[in-house]
Amino acid sequence: MAALSVNVVTVNMLLSVFFLSGVFAGCDENRVGLFITAPKQMEALSGSCLQIPCSFRDKSGEKNESQTKEMFDGSRETFGVWLKSEPSYGNNPSNIIFNSSKSENSFKMKIIGNLSQKSCTTLFYNLNSSQSDRYFLRIENGPFKATARCDPVNITVKDSPQRPRIEISGDVKDLKEKESVTITCSAFTPCPHSPPELTWNLQQDSHRQTEENTDGTFTTKIQQNITLSHRHDGYTITCSARYPVDGGKHVNTSETLSVSYAPKDTSASISPSGLVSAGSWVKLNCSSRAKPPVSSFTWFKISTEGPVNVSEGPVHSFNAADGGVYYCVAANKLGNQTSQEICINIEDPSNSSAFIKFGGIAVIIIPICLLVWFWRFKKRPTQQENQNQTGEELTLQIPANKPEEEVHYEDINFLTRRPEASSVSVQDSRQQQETVYAQVKVSKQENSSTRMTNGPEDLYAQVKKK
Repeated sequence: MAALSVNVVTVNMLLSVFFLSGVFAGCDENRVGLFITAPKQMEALSGSCLQIPCSFRDKSGEKNESQTKEMFDGSRETFGVWLKSEPSYGNNPSNIIFNSSKSENSFKMKIIGNLSQKSCTTLFYNLNSSQSDRYFLRIENGPFKATARCDPVNITVKDSPQRPRIEISGDVKDLKEKESVTITCSAFTPCPHSPPELTWNLQQDSHRQTEENTDGTFTTKIQQNITLSHRHDGYTITCSARYPVDGGKHVNTSETLSVSYAPKDTSASISPSGLVSAGSWVKLNCSSRAKPPVSSFTWFKISTEGPVNVSEGPVHSFNAADGGVYYCVAANKLGNQTSQEICINIEDPSNSSAFIKFGGIAVIIIPICLLVWFWRFKKRPTQQENQNQTGEELTLQIPANKPEEEVHYEDINFLTRRPEASSVSVQDSRQQQETVYAQVKVSKQENSSTRMTNGPEDLYAQVKKK
């Protein structure tokens, strides 16, 4: 087993030496006459274009007269050639994918830089994943012909684009309220001629701009300056990039803000609420939200000399001997906030005793009143009885011991009722009293048996109204 491991290591070392020698065999700077400045690694999006920023220089160092003719001369006609996979030229014509001297090439691409000014910036069109490879630039300028063997450009073509990046100025791990920051959403832009469209859930009309990076590549971005508040804590910023290829390819990214802030929504409450009996137990509670969390709660009571510190902590419990006004203050390292005031009202014992006495009296009096009212209602004469008493003739029961043939005149007051007597008030009835004179004739009483046989004049008197 140990021998096998040694053999594997040996084989790997030999392969490494082989590939390194193959790659760098022609990369002796003393023998190479062309060098380019371009990104070593580039990523492209399938279906989109790719712009390669590129500039070149010929061999540096001292030049003698015999070498001058072999150097690059911008006054001569210059052509650019791109080779794929390996830098050899002539031995494998299939690796020549583009030659600016020809009108037809196997790859759709164009050198948009001015070769006479040593600019070799190149634009690849409509790339696909099969074109991921290494690419070498060759310059042909009269007698000067050279390939940049030591400066390959490695291109990777992907079907999905990179996610956009969200950047926040300042220390992202220590954002505080009232701090102004710049938030940027940027997306890689392999083809500045068709930049992605950026949108996010911040200001919708953010201006999109495509900027060139220091290495010659491009980035599309949108920015917004905001002043942080406690409402931004936990807020998730989402940025989306849409690339205009194959009907549109979308990618998005998110970033959640963490903002520190002083106490907010500080409030105080009392239990039990309402009037408090003297000597009863009262509990005051203080609550608040903050980031970092509240480090201290302090209770104060307002006195004639000003606020007095009476307790520390979110809860203050005590026996209420007298009333007063209380409030609490919540604090952390970023600041503090004061709650609203709570007024404790102590119930007056005398008022409570009077209320109890009044309640006891009411319990006794109310049933008595109900009984009196019921008795009077039962004794009230009915409408029929009133009508019998208001007729034109009034039957009188004459006492038996009255002398015979005595005539008496009496003033008799009658209540003259109208048909709607039930709706006439007592006051109106009193105003309608009339004086009636009656002549009463009484027969002499003999005995109980003969009295019943006497005429009608012995039993009633006729009353006439005057």
